Amino acid sequence: MPRWMRASFAAVLLLVLPAAASAQSGRITVLAAASLTNVLQDVGKRYETASGRHVTFSFAGSMILAKQIEASSGADLFISADTESMDYLDMRDLIARPTRTNLFGNRLVLIAPANSTVAIRIAPGFKLSDALRNGRLALANTETVPAGRYGKTALMALGVWDSVKDRLAQGEDVRAALAYVARGEAPLGIVYATDARIDPQVRVVGTFAENPREPIVYPAALTRDAKPEAAAFLAYLKGPEARAAFERAGFTLLGLTGK
Repeated sequence: MPRWMRASFAAVLLLVLPAAASAQSGRITVLAAASLTNVLQDVGKRYETASGRHVTFSFAGSMILAKQIEASSGADLFISADTESMDYLDMRDLIARPTRTNLFGNRLVLIAPANSTVAIRIAPGFKLSDALRNGRLALANTETVPAGRYGKTALMALGVWDSVKDRLAQGEDVRAALAYVARGEAPLGIVYATDARIDPQVRVVGTFAENPREPIVYPAALTRDAKPEAAAFLAYLKGPEARAAFERAGFTLLGLTGK
């Protein structure tokens, strides 16, 4: 079994336990993309203070979470970093389709350690392989994680994927890719702009152009078996206080439309 598949299965097993426990305790259980970790935990605390209702989070790669929802009960709300993972559940009738909403967007950036002196301009055919020297490009898993897939697509569009595809340090999610660069284990990495903002040990080298055919969108939806109180938390996420928090974190606010 490939290493990435073993990691995915392990992540699913670890996530099932908190979801099941939350279902028994009456907590609202939210499964969300790893790139939302900091801001969503902050928003969750604000909601708990305002409502008195407890929210439990599990963060991982979006498709890993979608497979968890398919395999076990207990999740109330799913927030993905791509439409593909949400579509996966939608096609299996595992979400409450009328609640599906596109909350916000993001951008991809190329990062380096904060003390790095590398200078490179993102453009068609840019010398990414040369900039890596003897190192590897940190990237979330290109098969199972939206950030990895977005990164691969961006590099293919620029004509440089073939030059680096065998020189990747792939992480189980985007935060793992961020950590590789922050610790100096990789000279360059591709993460979301919002991830780069939270870690002072990295700096942004360049920003990738938006892909109009596959924009980075975060859809949210209640699961088919969500507890009634979960609807109030989803409504809170669409409200002005939560949206302001996401905007401060660097996310692009969308018009709150469905699929």
